[in-house]
Amino acid sequence: MSKICDLCGRRALKGNLRSHSNIAVIHRQQLNLHSRKIGGVRKKICVHCIKTMHREDAGETHK
Repeated sequence: MSKICDLCGRRALKGNLRSHSNIAVIHRQQLNLHSRKIGGVRKKICVHCIKTMHREDAGETHK
């Protein structure tokens, strides 16, 4: 079960958590994925794509 957005292909971010003694521990920030039906097929989509689709459906534009 992958944690990748099926529409845009975004993946988890990777960085370091640093302790007081500056020891690095690799930390992953996962995407906010939700399961949605698009064209009758279930896909895992990130919230960024869901918001974009909602904005396009409403006809809003950016400045």
